[in-house]
Amino acid sequence: MPRLTGVIAAAATPLRDDLTIDLDRLIAHCHWLLVEGGCDAVNLLGTTGEATSFSVEQRLAAMKAVAEAGLPLHRFMVGTGASALEDAVRLTGTAKALGFAGALLLPPFYYKGIDDESLGAYVDTVIGKVGADGLGLYLYHIPQNTGVPWPIEVVSRLAERHPGTLAGLKDSSGDIAYSTDLAKRVPGIAVFPSSEATLGLAKARGFAGCISATTNVTGPLARIAFHQAGSPEAEAAVAAAGALRAALSSVTLVAAVKDTLAEIHGDAAWRRLHPPLRALTEAERQTLRAALAKTEYARIHSV
Repeated sequence: MPRLTGVIAAAATPLRDDLTIDLDRLIAHCHWLLVEGGCDAVNLLGTTGEATSFSVEQRLAAMKAVAEAGLPLHRFMVGTGASALEDAVRLTGTAKALGFAGALLLPPFYYKGIDDESLGAYVDTVIGKVGADGLGLYLYHIPQNTGVPWPIEVVSRLAERHPGTLAGLKDSSGDIAYSTDLAKRVPGIAVFPSSEATLGLAKARGFAGCISATTNVTGPLARIAFHQAGSPEAEAAVAAAGALRAALSSVTLVAAVKDTLAEIHGDAAWRRLHPPLRALTEAERQTLRAALAKTEYARIHSV
């Protein structure tokens, strides 16, 4: 199973006016991310992709459409976490069967206060039901959303029990100390923080790259930051990507990313979000545009 590295976009998901996934636009966007967008890989159907707002059938249909589109699945991971165990197993098993390089698994997020042994047993069960052969499993650490963290001790024990199957972890907590400690204590897995700002630290701290919502937009800069690390160009790119990320974060992030993609792609349909999320108001859009105007956004996307 190939290991994912580098700049990975947590891809936004385009919607039709009936709030179903627009598969044609999704496929086109994934292709764009891997070419013009500057990304090494794509994280399909994650938080930015509004995955938990869709049914299992909708998520499976999106996975199959991407797989059948001829896109390079060795450059894709896909979110397979769900509250129900059998849903997570079905999604993870399909990701493996279709040939995705990675399945990104949320913890079981409804019940809080889960002890370490039970959390590890959950992953053991998913792997046991799906089958370890050919599976690249990544854990998704986003405790501010799930209320259930992946403790480093649990990750370490899982890596020992499932060598080669537990491939890595995406850390969306924003706690760089957690990512740093995890990479040090569990060196056999790929650790991906969620901010482009960490790309300048990747080599020194053992990070495999980053998986970020904002690399939908910052990809060309993030690519320089990661692949030319240590050079003056990389240092400048980290700063420029950070400024662009801050501009996108000046309003609600997922809506900001989709609003900006609407401008990049020249397609207003990108502004649709699935309830309970909503599109930016006109005032918020003006705030975003003013913030973006102070960055290198217009230069890298020729808008």
